[in-house]
Amino acid sequence: QVHLVESGGELVHGGGSLRLSCTAPGEYFAIYDIGWFRQAPGKEREFVAAITRSGRNQYDSVPVEGRFTVSRDNAKNTVSLEMNSLTPEDTAVYYCAAKHTWKNNFYDRAMYDYWGQGTQVTVSS
Repeated sequence: QVHLVESGGELVHGGGSLRLSCTAPGEYFAIYDIGWFRQAPGKEREFVAAITRSGRNQYDSVPVEGRFTVSRDNAKNTVSLEMNSLTPEDTAVYYCAAKHTWKNNFYDRAMYDYWGQGTQVTVSS
């Protein structure tokens, strides 16, 4: 079992920026691919971005392309999601998740083995 902890969510004005972090205290984080998902009220949890265990490859969804950037520092056991040009449509609970690298589909939440509790991002208009 991997315990993931997200942080950094808060209320921000439209057009603003936030940086979310995902850590795994006491875990060997570097063996997992990490994904970010979000869930808005009344909607299904959707893929946002992902990064391979080495950090060499990143993936993101169309709604956030060009605005969000995922990165990781395995030495610090941290994955970050830099979010810019935020809009009210980005309002959601953001979750990080870890998956084993032999599962190749980064976009499907069913592929992920471990999840954090989420952090709330609210963007005002």
